[in-house]
Amino acid sequence: MSPRRTKETLGSELKRARRDRELSLRDVERRTSIKSGHLSQIETGTIAQPDAAILWDLAEVYELDFGRLLALAGLARAGESSGRARQRMTVALRALEELTPEDQAATLAFMAELKARRDRG
Repeated sequence: MSPRRTKETLGSELKRARRDRELSLRDVERRTSIKSGHLSQIETGTIAQPDAAILWDLAEVYELDFGRLLALAGLARAGESSGRARQRMTVALRALEELTPEDQAATLAFMAELKARRDRG
């Protein structure tokens, strides 16, 4: 009889990665500012599709592939280009968060101008 193989889930992958690094939920909370209760709900599957920004933070802490986490969460298929686009968007939004309100406004205005130029042809 062959050993039973369980289907890998987002929660089981994250829990395995956390335990492999000998981190508690509180350790991860301190590193990411994601509440330990929220992390627990992700690990148990109560939250099956967490926000991509959360997955980005966890991928960094656990040194996991962000695209794989997106795929396990059902947010993208493995290897799909939308995963890469989502990753770029997450990085851009994180960078935007770090700007002053004035710089955010200038950045958004610049982006609107780029879009308008593209739309004009």
